[in-house]
Amino acid sequence: MIPSDKKSLVYALLAVLCWSTVATAFKLALDQQSRFQLLLSANLVSVFVLAAVLAAQQKLIPALTQWRSWPTACASAAINPAIYYLILFQAYELLPAQVAQPINYTWAITLSLGALVVLRQRLVWRDLLGILLGYAGVVVISVAGWQAGLDVPLFGVGLALLSTLLWAGYWLLNARDSREPVQGLLQNFLLALPLTGAAWWIFDGHWVAESRALLSAAYVGVFEMGIAFLFWLLALKHAKRASSVAGLIFISPFLSLFFIHTVLGEPVGWLTIVGLGLLVLGLLLKQSTSKL
Repeated sequence: MIPSDKKSLVYALLAVLCWSTVATAFKLALDQQSRFQLLLSANLVSVFVLAAVLAAQQKLIPALTQWRSWPTACASAAINPAIYYLILFQAYELLPAQVAQPINYTWAITLSLGALVVLRQRLVWRDLLGILLGYAGVVVISVAGWQAGLDVPLFGVGLALLSTLLWAGYWLLNARDSREPVQGLLQNFLLALPLTGAAWWIFDGHWVAESRALLSAAYVGVFEMGIAFLFWLLALKHAKRASSVAGLIFISPFLSLFFIHTVLGEPVGWLTIVGLGLLVLGLLLKQSTSKL
């Protein structure tokens, strides 16, 4: 029998591996189809994945019949996956993956700023230093993209930062959600289907049926919207201390750069590494603050 700590480590590393590939997957998928088709397709796939998981746990019927917290569920569904991913996908359309992906990781910093207002948490010096380092990293990464001759429009950077605000808002909204996490996620994604379907119908209406487009959308639905979240929940469930696996998430942005360089062929310079290092250092400071 595998010890609980080893299970936790395996699940955490699987989640990190999934998250490390999605920036590359987003760019490849968006080359084949519009962001509206990608969102609708991935939304559909994620519903089937989450439903299969709950069915295996014999929790699918309660998830489909026991609906609570309707205002929270509807607001959550509108944010994630509908609005959040549409904005994130547009940021990936405009930006190099090596710029969009690290900016997306600053959602934890945005979350801490939101918590100041919503949860009335206080700001300590580690918070402030973490925020400054994190956003300094964003500036350095953006400058690195320009120096490498990549197209880094400020509008795209703004969209990527806006996506972090939406993602942080989603977690703040769900801080008081009494639903079981996987059940709540399935309900959110079911409620989002009319929204993502309507967005595709109104703003696109053209369906790319090529196998590469469908497979790439399926990959996003399975690994970004589905099992990565489940792996992380299992890692936390089996960990004796959440902090023992929480730090592993910071492997993801560096591993992601490897996939971005080798698969997408984007040139990754030393300045990008420096900027990413500043961003991760800021996030680590934020994490250490939460333990105090």
